[in-house]
Amino acid sequence: MGNMHEKGAQAVLTESPVAMPSLWEAPPSGGFATPATGVAPLIADTDFARVASDLDIWDAWPVQLSGGQTAEFASGSTLWMALGTPPFDDPDERHGHARIHLLQQRNGVWNHLGRAMPDGFSPGSREWSGSAIFDEATRTITLYFTATGVRGEPEPSFAQRIFRARATLPPEEPVRLVDWRDLEEIVVRDPAHYMASDGGEGTIGTIKAFRDPAYFLDPASGRSHLLFTASAAGSTSSYNGVVGLATATDSSLDTWRIEPPIISADGLNNELERPHVIRRDGSYYLFWSTQRHVFNPDRVSGPTGLYGMVADSLRGDWQPLNGTGLVFANPADAPAQAYSWLVMPNLGVTSFVDDWGHAQGKVGRRFGATFAPDLRLKLEGNTAKIEI
Repeated sequence: MGNMHEKGAQAVLTESPVAMPSLWEAPPSGGFATPATGVAPLIADTDFARVASDLDIWDAWPVQLSGGQTAEFASGSTLWMALGTPPFDDPDERHGHARIHLLQQRNGVWNHLGRAMPDGFSPGSREWSGSAIFDEATRTITLYFTATGVRGEPEPSFAQRIFRARATLPPEEPVRLVDWRDLEEIVVRDPAHYMASDGGEGTIGTIKAFRDPAYFLDPASGRSHLLFTASAAGSTSSYNGVVGLATATDSSLDTWRIEPPIISADGLNNELERPHVIRRDGSYYLFWSTQRHVFNPDRVSGPTGLYGMVADSLRGDWQPLNGTGLVFANPADAPAQAYSWLVMPNLGVTSFVDDWGHAQGKVGRRFGATFAPDLRLKLEGNTAKIEI
C-alpha cells in the first residue's frame, strides 16, 4: 500500500495513487427508490431557531479533533464554522457574499462570534465550505477552506481554490481566534483530471467545482487526506461531478499531493457537494449531498438528499449504499427543506434548513437559514438508514 521514509527532518509519506475512480451510475431500475427509512422527517416551524436575527447561515462544520470527533471546550461547549451573510430578499444572493463565521454552542444555545478570519486575510472575494481541525497540544486550529473569486475583483467570478490557514485559540474567554497565519493554496488543480472551476456557466446548478475540502485521518494508514468536490476534465457531459482526493506527503501537513478522483458521476450528476468520509466497523463510508436539479435529465432524476458509497479502503472499490447511493431524501411534501448534510463519526447528522414547510398552502420560498434538527444514521455493511 505504501511506506514512510525520512527526508531531512520530516517524515514523508509515499503510496500508490488512485488508479481509476469508482462510478456512481444511474440505478438499473431507472429510478431512485425512497423507502420509509430513507425519508427525513418533515420540519415544522417549532423544530428550529435562528442563530441570530441578523445572520443567515447554511453549510456548517464543527471544529474537530484529527480523528473526526467534535472538539469539546470549556463547560462542554463546541465551536462551529458556517457560511453566513446578512439576510437577503433573494436567498440565492448569499452565495456571492459568503464568509465563514465562527459559532459557539453551549447547552443547546448558539452564540455568534463573528467572522472566523479577519478582514483582508482571505484571498477570495468570498469563502465557501471547508473543515477545521483542533490540535489540543498547541491550541492551533487549522482551517481548510474554499476561496472563491479573487479579493477586490469588480464582478464575482467562480474560480475556486483550496487553501489552508492556521490560527491560535487562547484558553481564556471570550472565545476568539488570533494570530492567523500560514495561508497557503495547498491543493492545486491537476488539469489532467479536474476541469477548471470557472469553466461552467456560473448559474446555480451549472457551476463547476473545485471546493469543499474535508479533512480525513485514515486510522488504518495514519495518513492525512482531503476530499473535495470537483468536475471531471475531458468529459463530454455537462454533468461531470467527481469526488477528488489529496494526500499529505509530510508529517507537518504542509505539502499535499493531488490525486485522481476516487468517485465519478460523469454523465449522471453535476455536483457531489461536501464529500466526507467516516470509518465504521472496518469499512469506509463516503457521503455527499446533491440536489434534484443537478441530475442529468436525460438519465435519471434523483431527489435532493444525502448519498453515499462504502468500501474496504479509501481508494475503493466503492459500492453505492442501499444499491443506488441514496441514503435518505427530503420528504415529498418539502423536497428542498434541508441540505448540506454532514455525517459525524458518532453517526449524528447535521444540516441546514433550506426551503422548508409543507407544500400545501405554502406561498413562495421560505429560507430557514439556520441549523436543521439533527438526525442519526444506522449503518450495517452496505446499507444505511435513518435511525428512528
